Amino acid sequence: MLAATSAHAAVSLAAFRPCALIPIYNHKDTIAATAQALRAHGLPVVIVDDGSNEATRVVLDALSAQDTNITLLRLPYNQGKGRALTTGMLAAHKAGFSHALQIDADGQHDPADVPRFLAEGLVAPDAMVCGQPIYDDSVPRARLYGRYVTHVCVWAETLSLQLRDSMCGYRLYPLNETCAEIARRAPPARMDFDTEIAVRLMWRGVPVRNLPTRVIYPENGLSHFRMLRDNLRISAMHTRLLLGMLPRAPGLLWRKRRSTACAA
Repeated sequence: MLAATSAHAAVSLAAFRPCALIPIYNHKDTIAATAQALRAHGLPVVIVDDGSNEATRVVLDALSAQDTNITLLRLPYNQGKGRALTTGMLAAHKAGFSHALQIDADGQHDPADVPRFLAEGLVAPDAMVCGQPIYDDSVPRARLYGRYVTHVCVWAETLSLQLRDSMCGYRLYPLNETCAEIARRAPPARMDFDTEIAVRLMWRGVPVRNLPTRVIYPENGLSHFRMLRDNLRISAMHTRLLLGMLPRAPGLLWRKRRSTACAA
């Protein structure tokens, strides 16, 4: 029995080939530290430059030239975080990676938690491992309260309380299922990507594991969130997802009932 278990673990370990994925738009002052911290954990890094300015391009060129395990992809003009992540995921999957650890370029997320994300992914390789933010006093109150509205909408859209935070950009994706969903229908191109792809993966039956992680808002940090524009996009997204939930409701409820019965 021990030999069989060890063999199974070896197969699982061999099949688990993660990379880090960083979308970037003009974060020239923080990207080097973020990429180097990820490399320190042994992760290959895929950076998707979403049409950054010249100063950021110079930094990115230097990073990719210094380390062959840093792959730089470039979009010809700024198309949005969602488009950058979609591009990176498809490229990573094509390159043979099994998982992509999404992390922001602006220093909000704690690279020290990388081993914890990878450990969760190794234990549950079919799952989406989602960061559950632990904030300090740097978080803007308006952003914090707005997240609660999205949480409630997501619980309605999935008929589940399983996903604790759908907006955190620190997340480990199983690429087979994620890329299959991207192929089925292109995700949103901008800030509404994180929430919509999480809901759609849950509709596909992808399990969720929530991982508490420290999130900060660096002083003088560069944010590309535009209050009016992005909130309108998020509102439209929730309308679309709520309508999409309705024909799926019987299946979602049946899956929830079956899961509860199995747990009992």
